[in-house]
Amino acid sequence: MCETNNFYLWVLQFFGLLGLLALVLWLALRPESPEYTIVDITIPKSDTDNGGQNGSILYVLEIKNSNKDSSIYYDDTILRFYYGSDTVGEKTIRSFHQGRGKTREVTDSLDVNPRVWKGIRNSISNATAELKVALLTRLRYRTWGVKSKHHGLHLQGKLLVGSDGKIFGKKKKIKLRRASKKWRSTRQRLLY
Repeated sequence: MCETNNFYLWVLQFFGLLGLLALVLWLALRPESPEYTIVDITIPKSDTDNGGQNGSILYVLEIKNSNKDSSIYYDDTILRFYYGSDTVGEKTIRSFHQGRGKTREVTDSLDVNPRVWKGIRNSISNATAELKVALLTRLRYRTWGVKSKHHGLHLQGKLLVGSDGKIFGKKKKIKLRRASKKWRSTRQRLLY
């Protein structure tokens, strides 16, 4: 009877340690989402001063993979700018692979929707314009040679653009955060 109890106790301890080890490994190897930051945004002075129908936005987007054990495979990323409820413009960043602990800067420009440009130009000349940024992508993590399933990522941010056409305020870098459910539900139809 004593030997049987010892055997069951040993099996219980073995499975308990195995479960604890699995939990620790899962916590240690669980990848973090990449960080997206708008580092710079510029609306050229020539676009706002000439009173024309067309404008452009120059932006620098920083994509940081802070994972030390996982690289990331990105699908196409859609970056969309809004002014109020109107779409200002959209840019697609082609799919790419980002190594462990790497940072990538994407510098690009987009043409502003002519129907929205007049309102943005007037807001900038009066003081500041508030633009919203929405980012939508799907990605896969690769940890120890094994790729994960696809994970969807929907981020947003608000940008204040001053009369000089640059980011206005104390924060010169705008980190994109998870989209609120209210904002996501109204934009979800437009992004898919």
